[in-house]
Amino acid sequence: MLLAELPGRDQSTVRSATRQLIATCGNLQPRELSTAHVQEADETIRKKSWSACHKAQTAASLRRILRWLWEEHGARKLDNQVRHYPTVRPRSVTVERAHFEDVLYVVPIHVRLWLLLCSDLAIRSGTAAALGPRHYNSDTATLQFTTKKQAKVHLPVTAEIKELIERCNLNLDVPFVRQLWQPTTGPAMREDTTVLNMTMSLRSTMCRALKNAGLPHTFIPHDLRRTTAVAMLEATHDIRDVQALLGHSSLQSTIWYLDHDLRPIKRDTLELIKRPAWRKEQTA
Repeated sequence: MLLAELPGRDQSTVRSATRQLIATCGNLQPRELSTAHVQEADETIRKKSWSACHKAQTAASLRRILRWLWEEHGARKLDNQVRHYPTVRPRSVTVERAHFEDVLYVVPIHVRLWLLLCSDLAIRSGTAAALGPRHYNSDTATLQFTTKKQAKVHLPVTAEIKELIERCNLNLDVPFVRQLWQPTTGPAMREDTTVLNMTMSLRSTMCRALKNAGLPHTFIPHDLRRTTAVAMLEATHDIRDVQALLGHSSLQSTIWYLDHDLRPIKRDTLELIKRPAWRKEQTA
């Protein structure tokens, strides 16, 4: 019910916030909620071993839930009892192409495809691990999938990704990365492996390959997504292109994501917009 009442929100953090509130309040009615209940839920979130970003988002979701209960169900106004976390800025690491090429050279083929999906197409690492034949249109060489924010994305694949995908059995409903796994690259990947466990396995394999090759481990797969987004902005100077690439439903998310890479404003431009053409025409 909460997810329906709070459209456009991050469903995972709404669920997290709801669980904390239920764990504290049990089956109490909205009118029975007290300051102590909310403060206990807030303290539980603070003690979680989550990332700072997830804590901040879950706390924000808890405040929205409490406001909803206040406005719609007669609860006391208690959203001000939930702490605000400092704004978390996006990780600003980008990856040097030469180093990335060195990494691609030493990793197994299934990790290579995974990293290329994260890099060439700026796909999230978990999504890249889960993509399979049902997401691929061989006639148009495009991938079609839904992001974690429920945005529908259609991306043309690069030549290298196309070549690796076409090594797979396109009639088999198994992720491409799993299909390209080879017994010589490490322990067998179980058939019931979850996307999370598969992603962790891919990261471990990459780290092991880098260590064996004597290469430094200087980036995480998500840095490849950001590197491509920055390159897209530099190439097109159009943040809408970046938004489409990243699959963001909100332009604000894209701006936040590229916070450190928005190009500087020119003084000449500021002077120009002070005197737009229509004003000159009126005074002529």
